[in-house]
Amino acid sequence: MNPVRIDLNADLAEGFGRWELGDDDALLTVVTSANVACGFHAGDPSVIRRACERAAAEGVAVGAQVGYRDLAGFGRRFIDMEPRALADDVLYQIGALDALARASGTRVRYVKPHGALYNAIVRHEEQAAAVVSAVRDWDPACAVLGLPGSRWLTLAAEAGLRVFREAFADRAYTPEGTLVPRREAGAVLHDPQEIAERCVRIALGEPVAAVDGTPLRIEAHSLCVHGDSPGAVAVARAVRERLAEAGVTLRAFAAGGED
Repeated sequence: MNPVRIDLNADLAEGFGRWELGDDDALLTVVTSANVACGFHAGDPSVIRRACERAAAEGVAVGAQVGYRDLAGFGRRFIDMEPRALADDVLYQIGALDALARASGTRVRYVKPHGALYNAIVRHEEQAAAVVSAVRDWDPACAVLGLPGSRWLTLAAEAGLRVFREAFADRAYTPEGTLVPRREAGAVLHDPQEIAERCVRIALGEPVAAVDGTPLRIEAHSLCVHGDSPGAVAVARAVRERLAEAGVTLRAFAAGGED
């Protein structure tokens, strides 16, 4: 019987200047992959470089968390952009992060869109294609991470990118397998043990309950814990411990550029 392996990722480098958000140092001792902000939705060069340095020291894979140019809205507001402009913005973000990562002893190993962009390209054909185009222009062999069944992952696979699917440890799902919008009650889960148990079920291929109670099976290579959520470190530690107890091995999906 093949061992069960899964990645644990978190969103990091989301502070800006004197404004701090999340505990990157603590999370980097728990997760196996770091979705590092690239300065458009959050993060400044110093915050980003520190996250990259800590990730390199801990052996955590660095991914570019690209988003809309929306610091004020934390990248959670949809922006109706021309595809070429969006592609250029995404390429710019990946390149900037990769420079800071390489100066820190590592490099960008995958791309994961953030916030409103992540949700938009589940169905928005033009924007999904624009993000795929940007990633291919940067590195045709790059790994990408996203929601199962999204147009983003479908188009990325068709373009020859290495595609990996993601589940969210601390978010509620609709019966269709999409995320419940944050503005709705119950969209974000907070109990570490409840979240950890859901993660074990996902890792083992067992169904979890959607927001209406519908059994939902989510095939995922990676589990995401939001670094900006209250108690994120406690949640991440509970998830890691419970996965280990269940015999699940944690491994970065894009470590060393390997599957």
